Amino acid sequence: MSVRRLAPDEVQPASFAFSADNLAWAKVQIGKFPADRKASAVIPLLWRAQEQHAYWLPKAAIEYIADMLDMPYIRVFEVATFYTMFQLQPVGKKAHVQVCGTTPCMLRGSEELIKICKNRIHHDQFHLSADGDFSWEEVECAGACVNAPMIQVFSDTYEDLTPESFEKVLDAFARGEKPTPGPQNGRHGSEPLGGALTLRDLPFNASSPGGAAVAEKPKAKAKAEPKSEPVAETSSAAADLAAREEAEIKAKLATLAADATPEQKADAVGTKPKGMAAARDAKADKLQRIKGIGPVNETKLNALGIFHFDQIASWTREEIRWVGTYLSFPGRIDREEWTVQATTLAAGGPSVKE
Repeated sequence: MSVRRLAPDEVQPASFAFSADNLAWAKVQIGKFPADRKASAVIPLLWRAQEQHAYWLPKAAIEYIADMLDMPYIRVFEVATFYTMFQLQPVGKKAHVQVCGTTPCMLRGSEELIKICKNRIHHDQFHLSADGDFSWEEVECAGACVNAPMIQVFSDTYEDLTPESFEKVLDAFARGEKPTPGPQNGRHGSEPLGGALTLRDLPFNASSPGGAAVAEKPKAKAKAEPKSEPVAETSSAAADLAAREEAEIKAKLATLAADATPEQKADAVGTKPKGMAAARDAKADKLQRIKGIGPVNETKLNALGIFHFDQIASWTREEIRWVGTYLSFPGRIDREEWTVQATTLAAGGPSVKE
């Protein structure tokens, strides 16, 4: 680990004290520990002090917290200088960019992000940009390897970056805006690039990288129960339609910019279905009863104003294309016959999953 030292005296403030709100918060944190163990609150208190003081820790803040916790100054200095999450010198007023340079991010392009930092902010780490608005550093693993490459700005992370989308994030900060944290390529979490794929979201997502099928694990034998009627496999007509739609949609999406949003991709191939402001009688249907809709997809559909089976049953061809593309699995709605299942469920029929 490199040597970490406090900022020079000329930039150190004469004093530090928590704001009234932060002081009340700090007392709650200290109260979580026995009186003779209140030093255990040192890390959260240092972090809150850093947030209050423009995201860097001055000497006065470290000593202030040491006094609050009845700790020798040297013990709190040890904590502040050991953990690289604590900044010991002024950082950019609008953004301090921490670029993950560990192997997964490096393999996915973090070196290009570092070049942008050098060209746009300062050639060297821990130096302010000419206007004082930005600073940067390379850090070790930030824990978002599946969404590499990624950066952290203060308390937020920005993932799945390309040089182009990284520039856009910096542009937003430069304008005084806060860009939306998280994946910057349309993903809603850490699912595969082609969309969510779990044992509750089978069959496989053919649009995911490699398109490899994932077999469902055999279920443990349960106690004998009355047998239900066998579920018919997806019809060949539905499979053929899904394959055609998927190929056509993929061809259209290939003409879009790499950083197109899910909405832009969906608008390019279909029409967004009209959603509802809220579920009827504040009671939404359990869309997970449709084979192919798991908890993640149900949440996304609800966010679009889709709460009921009859809404899905009435989707037009253009609306099916829009939703499938927005959810990152074009063709899947046809392959799994969501509208057919929804029609049955809307009429009070059984689910193929039950």
